Amino acid sequence: MTAIYPGTFDPLTNGHLDIIERGAKMFNHLLVAIAENPGKNPLFTLEERVDSTISATKHLPNVNVEPFSCLLSNFMQKKKINVLLRGLRAVSDFEYELQLALMNRQLNEECETVFLMPNMSYIFLSSSMIREIARLGGDVKKFVPDSVERLITEKFN
Repeated sequence: MTAIYPGTFDPLTNGHLDIIERGAKMFNHLLVAIAENPGKNPLFTLEERVDSTISATKHLPNVNVEPFSCLLSNFMQKKKINVLLRGLRAVSDFEYELQLALMNRQLNEECETVFLMPNMSYIFLSSSMIREIARLGGDVKKFVPDSVERLITEKFN
């Protein structure tokens, strides 16, 4: 069975990587789908996000990384994937993620969403926090994979 783990990943955090590694154990194949999402005004280009995620997941042979710029349900149909993997950090995430899951099912009745909680060590992490720490000159090394830390260092130095 194949699943898709979508997100903007601006940048990829160790919490995201935890979900990817655990998803790779649960599914025969996991596609990490990186949304272009210009509406979020990402700090990193789509190419930077894809490249750093490929580097961070190279130890996982059943994980592929691809960009997408269309409606997720259309991308899933194009790839013939019906299982959506999503991470939940807190109760506040649940309401939004439930709405997304229900909408995705309305757009594609075959779509099933699987929720995973990240490791407790990462439950507080968010990409926006990492961007803010980096902007203010803080050390993000323990919160992101090495490939992302290098990307952040290049961006802010």
